[in-house]
Amino acid sequence: MFFRNLTLLRFPTSLDLTDLDTQLATCALKPVGLLELSSRGFVAPMGQHHEGLDHAIDGTHWLTVGGEDKLLPGAVVNDLLQKKLAVIEEKEGRRPGGRTRKRLKEDLVAELLPRAFVRPVRTDALLDTKLGVIVVDTSSRKNAEAVVSEVRRALGSFPALPVNAEVAPRAILTGWIAGDALPEGLSLGDECELRDPSDSGAVVKVQRMELSGEEIAKHLEAGKQVTRLALVLDDHVSFVLGEDLVIRKFKLLDGAVDQLESSEREDVRAELEARFALMSGEFKRLFLVLETALKLSKADA
Repeated sequence: MFFRNLTLLRFPTSLDLTDLDTQLATCALKPVGLLELSSRGFVAPMGQHHEGLDHAIDGTHWLTVGGEDKLLPGAVVNDLLQKKLAVIEEKEGRRPGGRTRKRLKEDLVAELLPRAFVRPVRTDALLDTKLGVIVVDTSSRKNAEAVVSEVRRALGSFPALPVNAEVAPRAILTGWIAGDALPEGLSLGDECELRDPSDSGAVVKVQRMELSGEEIAKHLEAGKQVTRLALVLDDHVSFVLGEDLVIRKFKLLDGAVDQLESSEREDVRAELEARFALMSGEFKRLFLVLETALKLSKADA
């Protein structure tokens, strides 16, 4: 259990979450209905290994929004609709109007939904009460907001907003490649994205390359700016930081994972707890570094 992409939102650290598990239970996932396309709600993060909807370690909570989606391809519906329209046109000698087509399509969807396959989905989130940060395992703002909406529905109020920087992230990322001192513990990775500042300017994506080399320097001299940058923290975590402040390709390296392999655990639950504790601890270290470097704003208390 390790997150892959991190979208960050901030909330006041004064928020009372002492009864979180009970509150989440009021919005637990319910099976998708016969005539519903989807259903969302909270599920146990550890699945069958622990039924609790909130797994907490030292002020850090692990939540999971689960879902069930009906698989009803639009191409299938449209194909059946066209066949029905063709039969009506042949019988009546005229093509059905818009209202009739809409009604027929709605009838088809209602007919097909009870027989549609159901696909389970899940999105994990880490909620750190000491930092006032909720981290959603996605690179999509829309998906992150959907998870926050579920938390808000369970709590009644959850004033979480996307994290913002008081300095332009693009300027900071460009400076780090251009030779500015990196924060202590951070080092350059081997991937970046550079863009020309103009709206229709060129975009250069670089992978598996020395970022302090001559080729990158030429792009900087031409006026391109860094919009995504691969970084490493203390040989424990590698990630790609974007100017949108989304952390992509988050990965724990051997320096961190060795801590898991150095001790044996008796069951799956203990293993999951250890992985969550390790990941949340490494994220907290990373966040504190980025918070200072990018001057990340705090939520109002």
